Amino acid sequence: MPRSLVMVLPILAAVSALLAPWSAARAADACPSLRNQGGAAQAATRVAAAACSENLLWYRPFIDLQGRLASASVSESENARLADGATETWRRTAGYWRETGLLQRMSGFAGADQCFDPFGSGYSTQACRAFLVDNPWSAAFVSYVMMKAAVPGFRPSASHYDYVREAYRNPDQSPFLYLDPASAAAAPGDLLCAVRSSTRVYGYQGLMAALDSGNGSLAMHCDVVVAVNPDNDGKAYLIGGNVQQGATMRMMAVNRSGQFWPLPLRSETQVECSPDTATACDMNKLDWAALLKLKPDASLATLAPPQPLFAPQQAPSQQPSGCCINCVVGSGIPRCPNPNAPSLQPQGQAPVQD
Repeated sequence: MPRSLVMVLPILAAVSALLAPWSAARAADACPSLRNQGGAAQAATRVAAAACSENLLWYRPFIDLQGRLASASVSESENARLADGATETWRRTAGYWRETGLLQRMSGFAGADQCFDPFGSGYSTQACRAFLVDNPWSAAFVSYVMMKAAVPGFRPSASHYDYVREAYRNPDQSPFLYLDPASAAAAPGDLLCAVRSSTRVYGYQGLMAALDSGNGSLAMHCDVVVAVNPDNDGKAYLIGGNVQQGATMRMMAVNRSGQFWPLPLRSETQVECSPDTATACDMNKLDWAALLKLKPDASLATLAPPQPLFAPQQAPSQQPSGCCINCVVGSGIPRCPNPNAPSLQPQGQAPVQD
């Protein structure tokens, strides 16, 4: 072997070793290939495709394995445009509420009604954007994903607790099975759910006790599992709405069986995250209390038909002559009709949030 080649081979090996993790990291994220599979026959694939499409639209924000926010480009109420170059961020957030039919149920909250008219006056725009900031929309996001994927038996809700409770109390009617996230294997289409409480840790057993105790509610958060151990990379990929004010991906470690390994759990004695204790900061460390396992397609086929999404809002292309959109008081010119007015009357009482 020529001496020059002998000298070059170690260099090439070193470069390959450096590039291998980078290439694997790029190849492992399944979302770019999933986004166009919304018409797949398998419900799990449709769910993953719907969630991935939103994450990609939001410029692929994500939290890494160490629980650090590694990328975030836009926030829920901004007027910055998303990756399609057309949709303003706040209008997309409002769409999760409106297209699921959940906005009608929120009429008791300030600014909710103005989200029916996002192309109206400056006042309605500002009021709607304030509503989007003040009210958690992660359950609306999950509802949007499940409805977009046409999952049978799923009932949209502004509260994660509702479909967690349904899976626990009425497993024959729910599209999910209620399982322990510390031991169950995750798969695309599942929901990983945590209790959000500043006063105590619930865990799997504590959440079951709360579900058994009555018809109250708990603040919760659920992420959609979109991929588990792709290319044997040892990671699960989950996407949630209202995670750091966006449709954000979360990476978590799994073993070869697809179990979270270890499941990063919040404890009541853990060190508080601060600049002085940076090693204690981990956005993945939550009170994970339930894995809602999406049922097989054969079981889903026996459930209630999926609920369709409402039509997305469109900017008015042309208004009748002699009317105004941003009207001046006292001008005598009538206001143009609102093309996005709700077809259903808002319900009088709003549910508990998230």
